[in-house]
Amino acid sequence: MYQAIVFLPLIGAIIAGFFGRLIGARASEMITTSLVLVTMPLAWLALYQVGMEGHETRIDLFRFIDSGELQTSWALRIDTLTAVMLVVVTTVSGLVHLYSIGYMEDDPHRPRFFAYLSLFTFAMLALVTADNLVQLFFGWEGVGLMSYLLIGFWYHRPSANAAAIKAFIVNRVGDFGFALGIFATFTVFNTVQYDTIFASAPDQVGKTMEFLGMQVDALTLICLLLFMGAMGKSAQFLLHTWLPDAMEGPTPVSALIHAATMVTAGVFMVARLSPLFELAPIALAVVAFFGATTAFFAATVGLVQNDIKRVVAYSTCSQLGYMFVAEGVGNYGAGMFHLFTHAFFKALLFLGAGAVIHALHHEQDMRRMGALRKVLPFTWAMMLIGTLSLTGFPFTSGFGSKDAIIEAAYAAGTPIGMYGFVLTAIAALLTSFYSWRLMFLTFEGKPREKPEVLEHAHEPPWTMGLPLILLALGSLLAGAVFMRFFIGGDEVSFWRGSLVTHGEAHHEVPILVMLAPTLAMAAGFAVAWYFYITNPLVPFGLAKRFRGAYQFLLHAWYFDDLYDFLFVRPAKRIGRFLWKTGDGTVIDGIGPDGVAARVIDITNRVVKLQSGYIYHYAFVMLIGVALIITYFIFAGGGLPR
Repeated sequence: MYQAIVFLPLIGAIIAGFFGRLIGARASEMITTSLVLVTMPLAWLALYQVGMEGHETRIDLFRFIDSGELQTSWALRIDTLTAVMLVVVTTVSGLVHLYSIGYMEDDPHRPRFFAYLSLFTFAMLALVTADNLVQLFFGWEGVGLMSYLLIGFWYHRPSANAAAIKAFIVNRVGDFGFALGIFATFTVFNTVQYDTIFASAPDQVGKTMEFLGMQVDALTLICLLLFMGAMGKSAQFLLHTWLPDAMEGPTPVSALIHAATMVTAGVFMVARLSPLFELAPIALAVVAFFGATTAFFAATVGLVQNDIKRVVAYSTCSQLGYMFVAEGVGNYGAGMFHLFTHAFFKALLFLGAGAVIHALHHEQDMRRMGALRKVLPFTWAMMLIGTLSLTGFPFTSGFGSKDAIIEAAYAAGTPIGMYGFVLTAIAALLTSFYSWRLMFLTFEGKPREKPEVLEHAHEPPWTMGLPLILLALGSLLAGAVFMRFFIGGDEVSFWRGSLVTHGEAHHEVPILVMLAPTLAMAAGFAVAWYFYITNPLVPFGLAKRFRGAYQFLLHAWYFDDLYDFLFVRPAKRIGRFLWKTGDGTVIDGIGPDGVAARVIDITNRVVKLQSGYIYHYAFVMLIGVALIITYFIFAGGGLPR
């Protein structure tokens, strides 16, 4: 069963990729979608068997690498943490495949698109079932490659190509640190196998290793380097700049890669290696710091974005920060719970935004939308459910998981925990505001669309509508159904050591702390209602009055400009110098334009001596004979004997 879950998407990708032109677009999308949809119930069955009944297993498939002391097998590690991720990946991927049949119906390159989607799904499944760090790295790089290909799927658009390259390069920065972390792990533990590393980790507490000429704590260094990879893959502060630009890809790509699966790889990795991180408190504090900073930063930027997909993208960035805050304060179950619920409501929001874009003939600017509730009532209802869950409305999935993280940060009782609590509480207020801003600008007020666009607006076909309904059910029910297993009374028996759990009873927190997320949600809704329903001119006045702050947020704290100044422009200058001066002036000047050119000039002149007339050659021969005789006369007075 587990082999089928992992490899069926790969089979679909091979069929669509190599035989897509032969079998046609319709057959390609049907085969790939069917194979991924088959894995979905199998993954839910796996979650029941492993999480509820405790049937954990390890399946060896084949030898992977056998080089000296590095010996690894390709094995499937099936525990509760894996089963949870199998459900997330296969469910979201299956519904996105189905949704894409309707969304991409007019695209001439559907076989390639569905091949990429299925290959991405396989890479993500390989990542979450990995039993060692090298196998994890294979899936890690696989999803990075497929992200590059899917973001730049519409390669005829320069903006899509630029976004794909940006995502690839920024992730390479993080993955460089991740690779160093794997090397350091092998250096310290002489293995990359999870179980062996976890068993030996307590013996390495307090030991140091040399890094950059300094002696540093070994476990802290390993965890920080590995987390650097998570910062890139999960778009955390400083390495976040690729995620908003990744919206250049088709909307289903945004839902699959940048909402529910690839960007959660970093969160999963920290949870998987939680026995290691637990022994490195400094590294955990760094995780919490970057998580809280990201949650706040991305929420502030989301306040003023006008592209409907970019708003949801910055929301994703912010929610990933919540997950890292939970893991940074040691509550890995809460982080995974929010990952689980977030997959449903964020995929719902992305696909709902895609339905709006599809209905408006690919219009994405919310300033050109409005009054769509009556035109698209079904889409409005689905987006409303996703928004309620994202903002933490009571009895939705997001309510339980987000509140648990905010309370866990406060209950940690540490300075970094309080930092996380304050910033995540503020981020909850900002999240509510920009989420309702999106709903009001898109579905309420007066119509701002062109009349011909509004006239042809229509609800999505069933292939797009059914995934929205299923994701809406998950957004409403997943929290209530699974809370007691992820973070409640059954937490220890559910996780069964697949991640670190603290068996003691949950800390009591003041009632005001418990109410803080709900109060923030209500306040954000009230402000958004006043700004965009009661008095729509207020936002324009504030933007003019505080133009500097508005531009600061609109340009995402100017990180793109800063990186352009610090890295991109110097790199271009160095490249231009090496091109013009190094290659053009020096190499070409000495080579093709120098010595070689002079040789050609001389030979061209010598060639002119070849006139073809016999008397010219005879004359030259006579001159030669005369010169030889003259030489011997002056040299020795005669010919040698």
